[in-house]
Amino acid sequence: MAKTHKEWERPLVELEENIAKLKEVARRETDPAKQERHERDIAKFEEGRDRYIDLMYANLGPWEKVLVARAERRPYTLDYVQSIFTNFVELEGDRRGFADHAIVGGPALLEGRPVMVVGHQKGRNIQERQFRNFGMAKPEGYRKAIRLFDMAQRFQLPVISFVDTPAADPGVESESRGISEAIAAAMFKMFELTVPTVAIVIGEGGSGGAIGIAASSRVLMQEHSIYSVIPPEGCAAILWRAPERGPDAAKALRLTAQSAQEFGLIDEIVSEPRGGAHRDPVEAAALVKSALLTNLESLAGLSGDEMRTQRYQKFRSMGTFESL
Repeated sequence: MAKTHKEWERPLVELEENIAKLKEVARRETDPAKQERHERDIAKFEEGRDRYIDLMYANLGPWEKVLVARAERRPYTLDYVQSIFTNFVELEGDRRGFADHAIVGGPALLEGRPVMVVGHQKGRNIQERQFRNFGMAKPEGYRKAIRLFDMAQRFQLPVISFVDTPAADPGVESESRGISEAIAAAMFKMFELTVPTVAIVIGEGGSGGAIGIAASSRVLMQEHSIYSVIPPEGCAAILWRAPERGPDAAKALRLTAQSAQEFGLIDEIVSEPRGGAHRDPVEAAALVKSALLTNLESLAGLSGDEMRTQRYQKFRSMGTFESL
């Protein structure tokens, strides 16, 4: 079983590389008849590739969903900010002497409407990943989020959260500075808000690191994202002392968007382009934008107290069940 998205998608990548080579041959061909034959071959290969993608993504298991959620080319928060919003102004610092780069945020315009955007940010290369701490926020990240939530409340701005983190930072420094308290305080602040709040899981929604900015009135998940109390490898290491059993843990954790909706943990699954958001970020952003606008509109008619009460009841009802 593949351990990384790159390994899992290698056959498709090789097929696309061959199609690209064939296109280059066709581009250089001077004989019209041969060029036409090449174009017919290219169309046939592209049709086969599309069928292969449909087959791959129609039968995704929990572990494959994990791999797709971690795809290197999958859009991150700032990619969506650039595509969906205008006039975004990033605000830094927790006003207590620290700055965190795994959580980004600030005011922006959504279709001309002022909103507050907060989200986890990973990196594309090793330098960016180190700078962003692999999307794992430290206490100052959540305290920065609290500052932005306070600002949103003061100016009555809807809050939009993009969730994409394996977990909060587990380091000694974060523990010594109160990571658990910071996450709890961020959740508490979100429950106090009287403005519309919408969160969307765009990749990994891991542990308290995710819910720290996702205690929202509406919680959405992209089709191939995951939402879990712990990363599969961490779960396998605890239960079986074998991180390599991550696929087994992924199945047991029921971490897919479909399972989360079944259990009432989220409100909506946002469709992704054919082959996942990483294959067509522009279309993915359009689908996310449409979902955000629809959900903000659904909250527009509620008073502040109604939104706060509804949000509280939504989370209080999670995990309840009846004995047969």
